[in-house]
Amino acid sequence: MHCQPRYDGTVYIWLKNKQPCLLCQEEVEEPAPICMACETDLPWLGDQCQTCALPLSAPGMTCGQCLKQPPAFEQVAVPWLYGFPIDSLITRFKHSAKWPYGRLLGELLAQFLQHRFDEHMPRPDALVPVPMATRRLRQRGFNQAAMLARWLAQMLEIPCDEKLVRRIQDTRAQQDLKADARKKNLHDAFDLTPNASIKGRHLALVDDVLTTGATAQALARLLMAAGAARIDVYCLARTPKPGDNTPKTL
Repeated sequence: MHCQPRYDGTVYIWLKNKQPCLLCQEEVEEPAPICMACETDLPWLGDQCQTCALPLSAPGMTCGQCLKQPPAFEQVAVPWLYGFPIDSLITRFKHSAKWPYGRLLGELLAQFLQHRFDEHMPRPDALVPVPMATRRLRQRGFNQAAMLARWLAQMLEIPCDEKLVRRIQDTRAQQDLKADARKKNLHDAFDLTPNASIKGRHLALVDDVLTTGATAQALARLLMAAGAARIDVYCLARTPKPGDNTPKTL
């Protein structure tokens, strides 16, 4: 009698294993989740607004909206445009619970942020994931922003504080709304948790995609009003203005 099923395939050896690239399936020599060619071909965000990271035509500029109405947050740090294949990876992570894709994106975002820190971008005191309403959290089973924040906290050695803010209104999904409707949709949607420690702290909001910035603005205003010293925003991708000639999203 055998206690183990018979297996005639190759034995998995950790020290000699070559991982396939998660995007093209080619073998990766380095201990990385994707190959160098695929990483280079990602839709990296180029010239952008110095505040909200909106794609612009020249470097070192601030967009008209941020000049007219400066947001409550200080800066958005984001590596990619919301275009292929980043849009597809985020969708699979967010709506199909393909967590390896989320982890891949989290690792690459951590590398990007560490590079920005090395270039003297201030490190925050804590990472704060954008909270999800209770009903939607039950439907999806996880908060993708919270998962990203935990991964970033581990890799960057920055505390993750998931108990500072909460979503008290189960609002409509933001992706279904236009810019003005997004702002109205988020009116009084968030609140501070009891005994939340905010005053004097530099906090970084973590989310997957920044579109109009309405969610980030609502949370940043709440935290700044409570005495935060600075609010930054970290996310995976930034959408362009409607009508821009950039890769289309799914």
